Amino acid sequence: MGRINVLVVDDSVVIRRLVTTALEADPDITVVGTAASGRIALQKLLQVAPDCVTLDIEMPDLDGLGTLRELRKTHPRLPVVMFSTLTERGASATFDALSLGANDYVTKPSNVGSVPEAIESVRTQLIPKIRGLCAAKLGGPAAAPVVQRTVKVSTSLPPTSRLDLLAIGASTGGPDALTTLLPELPGTLPVPVVITQHMPPVFTRLFAQRLDSKCALSVKEAEHGDLLTPGRVLIAPGDSHLTLERRGDGVRVRLSSAPPENFCRPAVDVMFRSASATYGAHVLGVVLTGMGQDGARGAEVLRDAGAEVVVQDQASSVVWGMPGAVAGGGYAHRVLPLTAIARDVLSALARGRAVGAAR
Repeated sequence: MGRINVLVVDDSVVIRRLVTTALEADPDITVVGTAASGRIALQKLLQVAPDCVTLDIEMPDLDGLGTLRELRKTHPRLPVVMFSTLTERGASATFDALSLGANDYVTKPSNVGSVPEAIESVRTQLIPKIRGLCAAKLGGPAAAPVVQRTVKVSTSLPPTSRLDLLAIGASTGGPDALTTLLPELPGTLPVPVVITQHMPPVFTRLFAQRLDSKCALSVKEAEHGDLLTPGRVLIAPGDSHLTLERRGDGVRVRLSSAPPENFCRPAVDVMFRSASATYGAHVLGVVLTGMGQDGARGAEVLRDAGAEVVVQDQASSVVWGMPGAVAGGGYAHRVLPLTAIARDVLSALARGRAVGAAR
């Protein structure tokens, strides 16, 4: 089994030490170099040949975005995790970095009372992402839950009734995947859309705004009490589970601060269970690229209720953890490349309308 070699790039000596200490607590990770600027980092890439880079966004001279642009010219597949601040400016820059080819991001510790707490915050956020993105380097059982799954496409028949809700879950790689998927859906989509994307507060609001500017659909960060309407996309806000409640005037959003599930809040499992309880078989669940297994248990609930489940395939996923868990459990009706999912959604809706008209 190999080790994961990491290059840590940050202009703050305190942050470099903090990140190095956090990463080297993992027996499979070695920090092979640090760099105080983007230009130094680009030189060190050739010297230390890292398997992964952690890259600060805000640096003098050549900032993280400029460094990432240059890095991608020579290292198009090298995993890069951005280190961002939990601010509107940091979130905006992070989305720019993801569009330039960064694989994932973590937020710098804030409101922590001690250095050990800061190290623990970085360790719990960063190590799983690095291990997931570099799972092939580890080999053996450690990598298996993330990228190696036997696909068991569900043998149960898809719904023979209308579809009333599209529910989508995503994590690592999800922002780019959703930016590809949602603009391919028409503004006249006859059903509402709910999305859980693993993302912290502030980030979800800016992400919704960015998607809204690119889509014919109306996209917003969900608020407690929002009414689900056709052609409207509601994204679970960071640090809140998105659940649904049927009232006299329709179905409305209920936000919850219940404990995290799968170490996540919002969690896809929570949203899928609530969608199933509210809509029964009339749901199309979609699981896109993401680390971990969030969404697998919820997909099982959807399937058992007679709903349809579609997952993104491994080849088009940044990390085939979440969709792989659904496929490996036999809960997916179809495993599709990202570019085919919008077309599949429209086909499923058309089948549901045809069945309804026949009745």
